[in-house]
Amino acid sequence: MTASTIKKTVKKPKQPMTNIRKKEARWGLAFLSPWMIGFLLFYLLPMLASFGFSLLRFNPAVPDESTFIAFSNWQRAIMVDREVRLSFIRTMHFAAISLPIGLGFALFLAIILNSKNVIGKTLYRTLFYMPSMIPLVATVLIWNGVLNEQTGWINMLIESLTGIQAVGTQGLRWLADPQLVYFAYTMFGLWGIGNAMIIFLAGLQGVPTELYEAAEIDGASWLTRLFRITIPMITAVIFYQLVLGVIGSLQYFLAPFVLTGGSGFPQGMTRFYMVYFYKQSFSFFNMGYGATLAWLMFIFALVLTIVLFGTAKYWVYYAAEERK
Repeated sequence: MTASTIKKTVKKPKQPMTNIRKKEARWGLAFLSPWMIGFLLFYLLPMLASFGFSLLRFNPAVPDESTFIAFSNWQRAIMVDREVRLSFIRTMHFAAISLPIGLGFALFLAIILNSKNVIGKTLYRTLFYMPSMIPLVATVLIWNGVLNEQTGWINMLIESLTGIQAVGTQGLRWLADPQLVYFAYTMFGLWGIGNAMIIFLAGLQGVPTELYEAAEIDGASWLTRLFRITIPMITAVIFYQLVLGVIGSLQYFLAPFVLTGGSGFPQGMTRFYMVYFYKQSFSFFNMGYGATLAWLMFIFALVLTIVLFGTAKYWVYYAAEERK
């Protein structure tokens, strides 16, 4: 054995904490205690209570009539209720369309607004960020008018530019056509990508400029610099946005509920998982069953997040970390 190996194998005796260390630890716990108490009261305990509700036939209107039914709600959700599976498939289908478009468009805007050749970048950044400050309900109602098949300017613009009939009942019915409704809902999200754009922009501005200078000296084109330098250097930011986007897509609720009241129009295509959860919990007052649906989504989101973190080591680059 070498001397370095012996040093690694020999454990140093644990030294007792000094008074200064103990004082620092107490102060650290004191500053952490508000968050710990808040997490305990407003996150952990309600989660445990909701799991308890999932084992009951519970109607909040008549709580005295609650009965313990063990895992019957879970069996119904997993094995019996077909709508659970269909609403989950709709949610994943919508996420597969909206998430790549949303992330790609936000990254595209950030790259354009990070270019040194763009004049008035500060103004454009502000304009693209401003719609994200509008409340989501107002955004949905605005786009409901914009995508109207009779009076919406999107259809009018398409018809005037292409000559294709887009206005009227025979035209593009964005919110009534099952083939187009997910793209319409994706437009709602594009209206508010200002936050994602700003985060991507911060990541782009953290890329060392000497890498671009060296690539320019070597004669690398703009596309080569983009895919060999820019994208690899901001993979950590892309991963962060991807995780947030996946969780947000699984929780998609407000837009379909505001527009259709949870009816699923058209043809049930907008009855997403969280819409179905809301209907069961607060329309039909099956609170025990609703708690089960919430836990199923939590478990799936947790597993999916763990999978994403597991795959991150193969494609996410951290500048301060040595790759293995």
